[in-house]
Amino acid sequence: CTVPAVGVPSTRGGGWILGLWHITLELTQPPEPLLLLCPSGTVTGYLDDCTCDVETIDAFNNYKLFPRLNELLQSDYFRYYKVNLQKPCPFWEDNSHCGMRDCAVQPCPSDEVPDGIRAGSYKYSEEANSLAEECEEAKRLGAVDDSLSKETRQAVLQWAQHDDSSDSFCEADDIHSPDAEYVDLLLNPERYTGYKGPDAWKIWNSIYEENCFKPQNVKRPLASGRGESFIYLTKWVSRVCVEKRAFYRLISGLHASINIHLSARYLLQDSWSEKKWGPNITEFQQRFDEVLTNGEGPRRLKNLYFLYLIELRALSKVLPFFERPGFQLYTGNESQDAEMKHLLLEILHLAKSFPLHFDENSFFAGNKKEAAKLKEEFRLHFKNISKIMDCVGCFKCRLWGKLQTQGLGTALKILFSENLIEKIPESGPSYGFQLTRQEIVALFNAFGRVSTSVKELENFRNLLQNMR
Repeated sequence: CTVPAVGVPSTRGGGWILGLWHITLELTQPPEPLLLLCPSGTVTGYLDDCTCDVETIDAFNNYKLFPRLNELLQSDYFRYYKVNLQKPCPFWEDNSHCGMRDCAVQPCPSDEVPDGIRAGSYKYSEEANSLAEECEEAKRLGAVDDSLSKETRQAVLQWAQHDDSSDSFCEADDIHSPDAEYVDLLLNPERYTGYKGPDAWKIWNSIYEENCFKPQNVKRPLASGRGESFIYLTKWVSRVCVEKRAFYRLISGLHASINIHLSARYLLQDSWSEKKWGPNITEFQQRFDEVLTNGEGPRRLKNLYFLYLIELRALSKVLPFFERPGFQLYTGNESQDAEMKHLLLEILHLAKSFPLHFDENSFFAGNKKEAAKLKEEFRLHFKNISKIMDCVGCFKCRLWGKLQTQGLGTALKILFSENLIEKIPESGPSYGFQLTRQEIVALFNAFGRVSTSVKELENFRNLLQNMR
């Protein structure tokens, strides 16, 4: 870790060092988890509960995976997400919708959404809709395109009818509701909207206070002036079982990722002639600088990297589902659909090649009865968090909050369905494990947000170094 002339903790038994320095560690045995803190809350070194280090993730993400993933998310299949932003908050009366224009979401007119996506399945066409009377099984969905093989049509019907309520980690929107609308994610990017203050804090308060496995006397680690509470929570997190610790770290990592997006795409200029968005270094430091956050900022970033590893592991595990010939990313543009499936599989193979994956086998590995109880509690806690997203007053924040929680929930569903995924046949329907298009779009866009956060950290590091 090369550090400019600022105070940094010494690695030799305490104290602080001033000046420009460089460390080389020669290890003769497996290292204990090591974390070096660099300026403004950036981190390097090994991560807790993992064999991986920050540098390996940075190099893999920023120069291999991120460019390909970013290209995939520009495509029609992944840019349109159907969401219900009108659902009432299920936990409290909420009339505090954000009145600022940057909070607004512009839905897509139906004629702008590709036919294949609007049809709600892998491959439907306008001509096929005329076959509805002949295809009684698919009445609710519209008719399956008869150009597909019998085997693939069967897979489409099974996919559409699958009820995954028992293995879902999220409270999914009813996409058939008249209030559900398609949103073009590229035209409604996640960025700073001005939504903050008591209403925004209430959301994160509810998530941390009610949904993390922690004792009531441990407050959320967010509010200023709570250094003692943070130290208490840090000690508590280090003592609990790996599953409860992982749950907290996932939520903290998601929170950190969202804060990086808001800092990286901040409204820097708002005049009658133009709006200018870009990185706000001050905002970033207030959220992640070690000194300004009483030591909390770097831990938030560690949890971001932990979230990255969890979602990356899910992508590596779900490869057999997408490799099947019967699976198609159908939008109606045949050449683009084939190209995007090829790119999708390239990304999944790349994810599988990552050398230091998180070992999810440590989850729920104890007494079977206790493990099953803890897993169900884990699922219900996360499902409750997905419901809280309907209480977010800023519609753009609600959109991206719902998408990212559904994406993380889908990743967890994949990790806990490994045995079912291994049994997926190479051809024909996959009865045991299914993903809806909503889950697929959320999974890759959510990981795209985390991948973007890791990339933005590199940008902030460079900006901070150039300022010194």
